[in-house]
Amino acid sequence: MTSPMTTPTEVGPRPTRSERLDRLPFNAQHRRLLVGSGIGWALDAMDVGLISFVMAALAKQWLISPTELSWVASIGFVGMAIGASLGGLLADRIGRRNVFALTLLVYGLATGAAGLSTGLAMLIGLRFVVGLGLGAELPVASTLVSEYAPARIRGRVVVILEAFWAVGWILAALVGYFVVPASDDGWRWALFIGIVPALYALYVRARLPESVRFLEGRGRTAEAEQAVRTFEAPSGVAAVESPEAPPAPRPRWSDLWSDGLRTRTAALWAAWFGINFSYYGAFIWIPSLLVSQGFSLTRSFGFTLIITLAQLPGYGVAAFLIEAWGRRATLATFLVGSAVSAYAFGQAGSEGAIIAAGCALSFFNLGAWGALYAVTPEVYPTFLRGTGSGSAAAFGRIASILAPLSVPWLLDLGGSGLVFTVFGVAFALAAVASLALPEWRGRSLA
Repeated sequence: MTSPMTTPTEVGPRPTRSERLDRLPFNAQHRRLLVGSGIGWALDAMDVGLISFVMAALAKQWLISPTELSWVASIGFVGMAIGASLGGLLADRIGRRNVFALTLLVYGLATGAAGLSTGLAMLIGLRFVVGLGLGAELPVASTLVSEYAPARIRGRVVVILEAFWAVGWILAALVGYFVVPASDDGWRWALFIGIVPALYALYVRARLPESVRFLEGRGRTAEAEQAVRTFEAPSGVAAVESPEAPPAPRPRWSDLWSDGLRTRTAALWAAWFGINFSYYGAFIWIPSLLVSQGFSLTRSFGFTLIITLAQLPGYGVAAFLIEAWGRRATLATFLVGSAVSAYAFGQAGSEGAIIAAGCALSFFNLGAWGALYAVTPEVYPTFLRGTGSGSAAAFGRIASILAPLSVPWLLDLGGSGLVFTVFGVAFALAAVASLALPEWRGRSLA
């Protein structure tokens, strides 16, 4: 007969390590992981954002044509497409933390070296290397955080991680506003600042934990148990003995298109393609487009800074709605809002209309990014999570390559109005695709 003092966990099945993590309240260890990964994320965003200001400065200093400028923007995304695909696969094979640290080191050093560029060819070559590191870092960081976050708030935590992107882009806008116009070498000093991620990589490698699910899949159960206990300690949770997890199968890209996964993979890739095309097409070119409309370099950078600030409330609202409404509804709503805002920006004629439509575009677009990064790791099982997230990001980077290249052609064809109408259509198609994604709110990761 069971004693009245016996608890259900004593007589029931032992919880797995993943279940123990899902039941924890958000504590100091979660906060350390979130902030530590978020700083890397912000540095990534700063690097991507800086190139838009560098482009506007080089157009005047080096007399670069719009087509040449588009290659400066797009070549980084070629590297990001390759980096995202390879980085995700490596994360499933050698670990999330190791790949995260390596990517920070690669793109930090390459960004600093780009500041020494003596010509367009050298700058383009180094931007490709920068892209390799940047592309691999983002899906790996979101995968690591999602695998530690408690199930009931996992989406919100990942959106908050994505909100660090706005912090990095604001830093880029500040550097662009104060440093780039300060002298003829201002763009070089801006890129030298981008070497900071290489230094931060040392902290990441030493202080951030490896994924418990990855460690279990590789048979490193002692390390996995220690990691779980480290996260349980701040909440005063007594350690229990978890059953051994089965070894993980070897990840393969072909698994993404197996029965049960091919529909969600297709929907995810379509959403990534649409949002990448419109986001990078718009935000990489906005400073240069404003300059071409007659605004001074400093004034166009000031407009961009104001527009960028609207990203933060977009993330905040998305972080709330993603657990209240769910992933699909939040993502689709913010993508529709992005589509409407993109069209309005293309029709804006006055300074007030430009700023209002730009702020709306920032608000909805970055909220959509937060929701997309929250749902992406949830689509796949643990052994395939890094590969799946990286492959979706890689496919999206194809769009980010094409978008900057298409802007000069679209401008010649129909001006800014046509450019942002096309971006609006891409957002709308991404919204339709998002409705086919699975809803994982409140559920444990597979």
